Amino acid sequence: MSYPLLMFVEAFLVMWASAWGGVLLHKRKPELPSEDREDYSVILAASLTLLGLIIGFTFSMAVTRYDLRKTYEEEEANAIGTEYLRAELLPAEEAGKIRSLLSAYLDKRIEYYNEGRDADAIRRINKETSKLQDEMWTAARSFASAQPTPVNALAVSGMNDVINSQGYSQSAWWNRIPLAAWGLMIAIAICCNVLIGFGSRGRTKKSLRPLLLVLPLLVGISFFLIADIDSPRGGLIRVHPMNLQSLTESM
Repeated sequence: MSYPLLMFVEAFLVMWASAWGGVLLHKRKPELPSEDREDYSVILAASLTLLGLIIGFTFSMAVTRYDLRKTYEEEEANAIGTEYLRAELLPAEEAGKIRSLLSAYLDKRIEYYNEGRDADAIRRINKETSKLQDEMWTAARSFASAQPTPVNALAVSGMNDVINSQGYSQSAWWNRIPLAAWGLMIAIAICCNVLIGFGSRGRTKKSLRPLLLVLPLLVGISFFLIADIDSPRGGLIRVHPMNLQSLTESM
């Protein structure tokens, strides 16, 4: 769900239509007996409670994934900064080459975080990032192979952390709320709105309008917030590369 605003509009319209569908269903059915009305109230309360739990659980999933993306952005900055400092232990020529590659690599990582939905730009950034990773690893490995000392091994280990941190960040960006969870939540929300509309006995069409807007509006806002947090590139709430940008200034 990469378009949170579209999710809000679609959710609101679907829920609103479901509520009116419940009203039409009620008009075709006889009035519920008092004993059935009590059972209906229990079912409605249970359904709304379940909807609230599912929305809360899904929101928690989205927040967890958002926090994970923030954590890995911080770890990327730490890994790059650490390797940049470790390069001081190498001879001047090798240190200058590795530091230059790390600076270019850092710029690409910031560009990756700031890029929007442009698929071509993302593919270009990923391709250039992979190329820089190969160059950095080749530079660190070649020098360590030629002079296998503990200091050089430390530099190679730091370069490995830099490359691994990018892989972890990429995995976190791919880790989204499953479609099955969205489908279950939407199905429960539709059922709740149908029940709300079905229970609108004896009301005029004019008095029903504000009543049947409440739950669709609340559900639409909830879905919008969840989709916004869960969307790394399409939402208002995004992971900004503050740590990487701070590292650029210090480097």
